[in-house]
Amino acid sequence: QVQLVESGGGLVQAGGSLRLSCAASGRTYSTYAMGWFRQAPGKERDFVSAISWSGDNTYYADSVKGRFTISRDNNKNTVYLQMNSLKPEDTAVYYCAATASGRPKTPDDYDYWGQGTQVTVSS
Repeated sequence: QVQLVESGGGLVQAGGSLRLSCAASGRTYSTYAMGWFRQAPGKERDFVSAISWSGDNTYYADSVKGRFTISRDNNKNTVYLQMNSLKPEDTAVYYCAATASGRPKTPDDYDYWGQGTQVTVSS
């Protein structure tokens, strides 16, 4: 069992930055790949970024490549999403998720989800 708690969301102007954190509890956290997804009002939950259990492999949606960076610290049981050059279209609720062995970009393959944190980017 893995519990996930996101933090770091907020209101920021276009061009600004935020860093999201996802704190995990559970002894097997370090064996899970971690992902970030986002959901805007009236839209489906979309893949943003993912990182393998070791941190060696990272994945990004085309819309965030070059602007967002995912990382993890297994000693702190935390995964991060550094978001730079934010745009109004990045506005959404951001969710952290953990998967034991699923496809990193597929929401249905994730086993555990956090409650989400709101990110709002004003123009």
